[in-house]
Amino acid sequence: MTLKICVAQLNFVVGDMAGNAQQIIDCATTAYENGARLVLTPELSLCGYAAEDLFLRPSFIQACDDALKTVSSALSGLKGLHVVVGHPSGGDARTRSVSVQHRFNRASVLSEGRVVASYAKRELPNYQVFDERRYFLPGDKPCVFEVNGTKVGLLICEDAWFDSPAMETKAAGAELLAVINASPFHVGKGDEREQAMRVRVQATGLPLVYAHLVGGQDEVVFEGRSFALNADGSLAGRAPSFEVASFIVQAARQEGVHLAANVVEDGSLEADLWHALVLGVRDYIGKNGFPGVLLGLSGGIDSALVLAIAVDALGADKVRTVMMPSPYTAEISWVDARDMAKRLRVRYDEVSIVPEFEAFLGSLKSDFEGTSLDTTEENIQARIRGTLLMALSNKFGAIVLTTGNKSEMATGYCTLYGDMAGGFAVIKDVAKTLVFKLARWRNANDPYGTGAEPIPERIITRPPSAELRPDQTDQDSLPPYEVLDEIVSRFMENDQSSADIIAAGFEPADVEKVTRLIRINEYKRRQSPVGIRVTHRSFGKDWRYPITNKFRA
Repeated sequence: MTLKICVAQLNFVVGDMAGNAQQIIDCATTAYENGARLVLTPELSLCGYAAEDLFLRPSFIQACDDALKTVSSALSGLKGLHVVVGHPSGGDARTRSVSVQHRFNRASVLSEGRVVASYAKRELPNYQVFDERRYFLPGDKPCVFEVNGTKVGLLICEDAWFDSPAMETKAAGAELLAVINASPFHVGKGDEREQAMRVRVQATGLPLVYAHLVGGQDEVVFEGRSFALNADGSLAGRAPSFEVASFIVQAARQEGVHLAANVVEDGSLEADLWHALVLGVRDYIGKNGFPGVLLGLSGGIDSALVLAIAVDALGADKVRTVMMPSPYTAEISWVDARDMAKRLRVRYDEVSIVPEFEAFLGSLKSDFEGTSLDTTEENIQARIRGTLLMALSNKFGAIVLTTGNKSEMATGYCTLYGDMAGGFAVIKDVAKTLVFKLARWRNANDPYGTGAEPIPERIITRPPSAELRPDQTDQDSLPPYEVLDEIVSRFMENDQSSADIIAAGFEPADVEKVTRLIRINEYKRRQSPVGIRVTHRSFGKDWRYPITNKFRA
């Protein structure tokens, strides 16, 4: 007995049931022609993941039902082919209601025009970015179906992280576990998945094929990296990360079922981060139909990094940069911004904000009389830049990419309606220390062929500055970034207390300052654009703190 399995590692669009269905049909048809008799698509492949409150609309569920029929009909003539399709199901067509009591996260097995088996996800995650209990009722039965003499047991994503669903599937006769998934990327998540599935196969004694989604969806990215494990936990194969692929796994009868496939090696942390950010930008811009992007290029490292990511994602022809010098812009910032724009061959314009700044100060002269210069005047400059960028966006349709990093978002070192103005926050979840690492990685690598060493060395080495007052640097207001980022990681990402952080050797004054800044700047973060999630806890769906809040630990 042999069975050729195709994992359809595809990039779906939420709500595009017709387009998603056609992708499944095309992939399954090609796989069948190449000898595959089992095709696995990712979790909720028909509608895309995650559709959020679209699941609450009866018309959405009906459209998914119709798309499932389309796929089944289109593949009905392929004798012996079994295709596992992820989709939502449920609702009452008579009342046009879709109550959670009738709605499931389901996988259906299609063969020769029929649904020959069906499985409802049992373990519904409700943490980090997940809200599945809001939408679905858990299933309670295993699902096993037969293809070419092999009994295949179905699981959906979270099910495979728990003992019972897999063990009950084995008890129902499964010889092979097929796990379909939509598991958002964060640094290190790929290794976590493989290790968790290794525990599962060793507990059940069954080999496992892990079918995963690829693509960007708003703030989350799915990296693909589908894989197969043999019953002893050894890696049988791994698909590429961050790209569409038809991952082929050969299953052969050999004292049980033995799997074999090609193995794509892991990338470095920086490589994975870079590809995640590029994919996140490409899909957000492409799936939402924007003609291109624009950003303010300051001569600093954050905007330089965002520019390099944008060009790798979209190509130079879809990226426009604008340098907006103020009275405090250093000459080297002009030089470095021009240099970088030239290296990446993007459109570059210079628009001075000095006249607007002087006009604002003139209008406010009587109100400000007798007061000292402070952050008010600094913020006016940032808001002028934001207004100019948004005007260009409105006129020409390109979306503004903001350039603030996670360290700034955590501490509020950013200006509402200024540098926070825009449509997509590319490095919102990238700490400043990691910004430097990514810049150096990109200068040493050219994965998309858009140009080697795009970031001038001086941009990386000079002290970061907002350049909103004379001789300003970021570290005037913040602890050193190595200290700041570690405190943010411990407090915000890992829920350590201030006492625990101080006990780990950090200065009490630094801990108090950083944790206070995190607390008092929640109102800013609520008004920031959506951005790409690359850590296990980002400022977004992962972080849900009240703005009005007097609690102090």
